[in-house]
Amino acid sequence: MPSIPAYLSLALAILCEVIATSLLKQSDTFTRLWPSVFTVVFYVVSFAFLSLTLRTMPTGIAYAIWSGVGIVLISLVSWLWFGQRLDVPALAGMGLIIAGVVVINVFSRSVSH
Repeated sequence: MPSIPAYLSLALAILCEVIATSLLKQSDTFTRLWPSVFTVVFYVVSFAFLSLTLRTMPTGIAYAIWSGVGIVLISLVSWLWFGQRLDVPALAGMGLIIAGVVVINVFSRSVSH
């Protein structure tokens, strides 16, 4: 398989994980067939892309970015599609998560650019 850049594979891993988590809510605790099937498929694809990322990016850094960006994106999806409320502390916390991801990417020598 041709090598794809680490940040591209990480972005695809994050996107698939957010889709899978959104479908997990729609699966209604795995009682609805198609949302359940697609949940599993998107989680598997997400981990496949994450594993590609780990070829060139340190595990801790990749996981910090994957989980941090995923938290923010799934919160936005939940707000937009599921009508879940985000209060000021939730927004402030997500702002701190974004700041942490930026700090890792801009200032850390652990990340290869």
